Amino acid sequence: MKKVLVTGADGFIGSHLVEHLHGQGYNVRALAQYNSFNSWGWLENANCLNDIEVISGDIRDGQFCRSLCEGVDTVFHLAALIAIPYSYQAPQSYVDTNVNGTLNMCQAALANNVSTFIQTSTSEVYGTARYVPIDEKHPLQPQSPYSASKISSDAMAMSFFNAFDLPVTIARPFNTYGPRQSARAVIPTIITQLLDNTPTIKLGDVSPTRDFNYVSDTCAGLIALANCNEAAGKTVNIGSNYEVSIAETVQLIQEIIGADTQIEMDSVRLRPEKSEVNRLWCDNTLIQQLTGFKPAHSLQQGLEKTIDWFREDKNRAVYKSHLYNV
Repeated sequence: MKKVLVTGADGFIGSHLVEHLHGQGYNVRALAQYNSFNSWGWLENANCLNDIEVISGDIRDGQFCRSLCEGVDTVFHLAALIAIPYSYQAPQSYVDTNVNGTLNMCQAALANNVSTFIQTSTSEVYGTARYVPIDEKHPLQPQSPYSASKISSDAMAMSFFNAFDLPVTIARPFNTYGPRQSARAVIPTIITQLLDNTPTIKLGDVSPTRDFNYVSDTCAGLIALANCNEAAGKTVNIGSNYEVSIAETVQLIQEIIGADTQIEMDSVRLRPEKSEVNRLWCDNTLIQQLTGFKPAHSLQQGLEKTIDWFREDKNRAVYKSHLYNV
């Protein structure tokens, strides 16, 4: 069995990716960020927890990263700070984790002769679309400290491909959603408020558009790229080639739940004017050409599965729908 490492395995996408890899027969090593509670985040809920190797640590430590990559064939590098609002408050921490952490992981992968390195990017690096759909040649626009840190970390990873022949693929998912997603994201924010019967749904700007992708589809795209030798040295979008506004997404979620709650604009949730990414729409031609990958879920199907998960009281209990999660 191929030995794979998932950094950020304790997070939303990472924990799902671990389950998908295990289900496909991979030997999985999962990195959870070290904490004194010995909590493994969402890995605690993984259906394969007893069959994987979990290691606690921090990618900001280069020596730790080198030992973490020992004996590993493929690295899925997902560990990152990702909350956009918090990046306005603590930008240095995003550089430390996202840029320096990626440098540490690339050096560790190179030292251990890793055969494939998947650098997980984000569609936020494109900023507001200058043309649609957005292909991989679209200009990069750092509209938040978070997106700037991801542009930098992607460049760092690709420099290791060009300078040292580390087999790097930059996988660029568009807006992933699903069970276990942080409440800082818009879809969990909408669902939890509706299911908790709040008088009004508090949101920021609902006019921007996004290309939403169910989490298992994002995981399938990441695995497909890891198994594609032709993807090395390339940046590849993972998305649905489908654009929908936040307002339309609210309406669809309301229809599925059977609620008709009014939306209240909460000024605290608004991004600075020039920082808001107003339009995202993925061109997924390249990943289809390279791997044959296509998303398996429509937005309706993915939202139904997500809402079913949030309907479980034990799942929703860890969310605070009455608070704005930065």
